[in-house]
Amino acid sequence: MTTPVSGSNEFAPFLERLADASAKAIMPHFRQDFAVDNKRNEGFDPVTIADRNGETVMRELINTAYPDHGILGEEHGAENLDAENVWVLDPIDGTRAFITGLPTWGTLIGLRTLGTPSLGMMVQPYVGERFAGDREHAWYQGPLGQKSLKTRPCNRLADATIFTTTPAIFTASERHVYDRIEASVQLARYGTDCYAYCMVAAGQGDAVIETGLQAYDIVALVPIIEGAGGVVTTWTGGSPSEGGQILATGDPRLHDILLKELAKPV
Repeated sequence: MTTPVSGSNEFAPFLERLADASAKAIMPHFRQDFAVDNKRNEGFDPVTIADRNGETVMRELINTAYPDHGILGEEHGAENLDAENVWVLDPIDGTRAFITGLPTWGTLIGLRTLGTPSLGMMVQPYVGERFAGDREHAWYQGPLGQKSLKTRPCNRLADATIFTTTPAIFTASERHVYDRIEASVQLARYGTDCYAYCMVAAGQGDAVIETGLQAYDIVALVPIIEGAGGVVTTWTGGSPSEGGQILATGDPRLHDILLKELAKPV
């Protein structure tokens, strides 16, 4: 896929190079036999050769093209984080989906400028879709052609479709708050990882409520949702750039409603 992206950010065309390189490194392993390592002593946090190789090739491209930029990646750590521009990479967001053959994973390529998410892309090379944004605009390339992304209006919980990876990610107190919200909405969907955020940007859903995110889980997605007209913050309305408890909505009015719901005592 070589069609140039549509965005005003000067680094937007570079997203395509990173997307092409990561896809070339990752796709030979999808639905193939490979070892799955566990990054945790307790619990299960899988990582594969596809995760590691995908990040390696992106880091090499960044260091060659922009040696003064910083990089924060899930698999290979941080370098030059004091730089004005820092690339934030998650080669496979949704590794659990990847290792079970489900195409709901994606490569997240984000850029923080002076600490603020300024540019991002989600790449799903198996399906052939790319969702990108620069906070001012958001766009899609894939089987449906190339088009701008726009969130949909929704100002009532009763009309909302919400997403979360799984209710199991929440602590006991967080789960109580989430369950209360879910009971008030029209539809809830699980297991979509980064695709949930892109579906909000595309106007197919209304909100994502998650917790325990790292910077590399969210930085790439913020400019996409904001560029499509939505809002992304923490549960307390703060910056999402470091992850944590995240709320993303397509309609700012719904965002305000959900912030109030999330702030209610358990």
